[in-house]
Formats: sequence, structure tokens, C-alpha cells
Amino acid sequence: MAGGGKGSGRPAKKKSPTKGTGGNVRRGLEGRGATPPAHMRHWHKDKARTERIEREERGGRPSSPRTPVRARRSEDAPEYIGGRNPVLEALRAGVPASTLYVALRIDNDERVKESVRIAADRGIAMLEVGREKLDRLTEGAIHQGMALQIPAYEYAHPEDLVAIAQDAAEVPLIVALDGVTDPRNLGAIARSATAFGAHGLLIPSRRSAGVTGGAWKTSAGTLASMTVARAANLTGTLREYREAGLFVIGLDGEGTIDIGDANLLDGPLVVVVGSEGKGLSRLVRESCDLVVRIPMNAAAESLNAGVAAGVALYEVARHRRR
Repeated sequence: MAGGGKGSGRPAKKKSPTKGTGGNVRRGLEGRGATPPAHMRHWHKDKARTERIEREERGGRPSSPRTPVRARRSEDAPEYIGGRNPVLEALRAGVPASTLYVALRIDNDERVKESVRIAADRGIAMLEVGREKLDRLTEGAIHQGMALQIPAYEYAHPEDLVAIAQDAAEVPLIVALDGVTDPRNLGAIARSATAFGAHGLLIPSRRSAGVTGGAWKTSAGTLASMTVARAANLTGTLREYREAGLFVIGLDGEGTIDIGDANLLDGPLVVVVGSEGKGLSRLVRESCDLVVRIPMNAAAESLNAGVAAGVALYEVARHRRR
């Protein structure tokens, strides 16, 4: 067997002495001394200031750098619309606004000039701010140097919608939304509801689109005259409507009756619109007096919630004109 060591019959070769650490380990255990006070750490003040601004203007807890989760906006926090075209469209549509923010040294094109003119005519406050401020207000969205602040919407009570019809000496017509989470659909439904004489919209307080900037824009200003109520329990509110003498009709692609053949459309009515993908939830479906469908070609599996509501409300209005 070649080589020395174990099994060779020759003594193993001794290892040479290893070089010492020279005290590096001991010095490493000594630490770096006491932590300097906060006023001597410039990064402490900058971080605290940033977090305070985020709490004040975003209405929630600032996101961690390692987990960039969007802060939850409180219900009474204002909404912000960013971008020159969206801001101008919102102002043209009469969306209620409290402040128009314009970036310093902005390129003053026609959209900016018209937005400033409309804001001045309507008595909306105008502020010139830095782009960092606009970044925070719009939560990093593209704002092109302009943002519009919309105050939080004040929702009505579900009973108020019936009272509106009674005060007008009209047969109640209410549109309820079940699982509609896109604010643009809510805005489109508000337009249809206004066009066909509905007395209000009913939305659940959870898992539903609210009256946000996107809803205001899509509604083309009709939300200013359409009352929106919010229910803590949608099925419970529908049951209360039924007890008050209103018929509840659910709109779903799996309904067994065409909406044109329904015989309840000229009475006091609640039309429930489900989401485009899932339709009506099971509990809401069970709360309906009738579930109807919109007849259409098989090539189209479903309709957008806003379009479906418009078709249904037109059919209701047609029956009521007879």
C-alpha cells in the first residue's frame, strides 16, 4: 500500500501548527458599541417622517419594504383620480370633488387649462404640489401631474330607497348588486338605473364595489342624482324588502324564465344583478321570488353586469308603460 499513515506500517505524519486568529474572534464579540440616539441617526428621522406621511395620506399602515402590500383605505378616506384625461372627464361629468392637485412646473396643455377653469368655476380648491406628493396620493399610479380628490361617499340606509319612491308616489324599483366588484360596472348600472327610473341602488358592505372614483367616472355624473344604500347583510335586507311588499327578481344566466315573460315587472320590485362570472350567490338566489334570464345566442356565454342590468331595466320600464 503506497503512502504512510493507517495500515502502512509507518507512523502518521504530524500536522503542523495552525496559525492563530490574532484576537479577531474576541474583538468580534465585543460588538460595535452603544447605539447612537435617534437625533444622531439621520435615517431614523427620514424613516419616521415617511411613515407618518403614509399614515396621514393613505389612511392605513405603511407597507413593509419586504412585503409591498397596499395599505387598506378606511371607509371615510377620500378617493383620488389621477391622470389628465381622467381628471378632465371627471370634472366635465360633475363628479363631486374637493381639491384639484396640479404639479409644480407642469406642461400647461389644453387639458390642464380646461381642468383648472372648470375647478375654478365650481369653487374647487386648487393646490400646486410636488410630484412626490402626487405619487403618494395616487398610490404610485400614472398621474401626469394632476390628481382630483373626491370625498368619501355617504351611503343611505336601505329603507331610504323605498321612502324615495313613496315620496314620489311611484311604484318602487330598486337595483341590488350581488358580487359586483368592479366599480366601472357599478357606474354603468347607475347610468342604466337613472335612465329607466330606478329609485336607488343597493350594495352589500363587503365583497362589493363601492362608490369610488372609477364608479363616478363611468356613471357620467348620474351618481350625483342616484341614491346608493349599503346593507350589512344583503340576504337579510332582501327578506325585509319582501316583508314590506316588494317582489325580488334575480337576474342570472341559469334562470328558467325569460325576463320578458315574468309577470311581476309592473309591481314594486327589486332587481338583483349577479356577477358576470359566478352569477347570483346561493343565499341570494334562495331569497328571490323569481330568477329570470336574458335570452341570447349561445355564442355569448354571459353579459357584462352593467349591460345585463341595462337590458333588464329596459324590459321593466317597457312593462310599466303598458
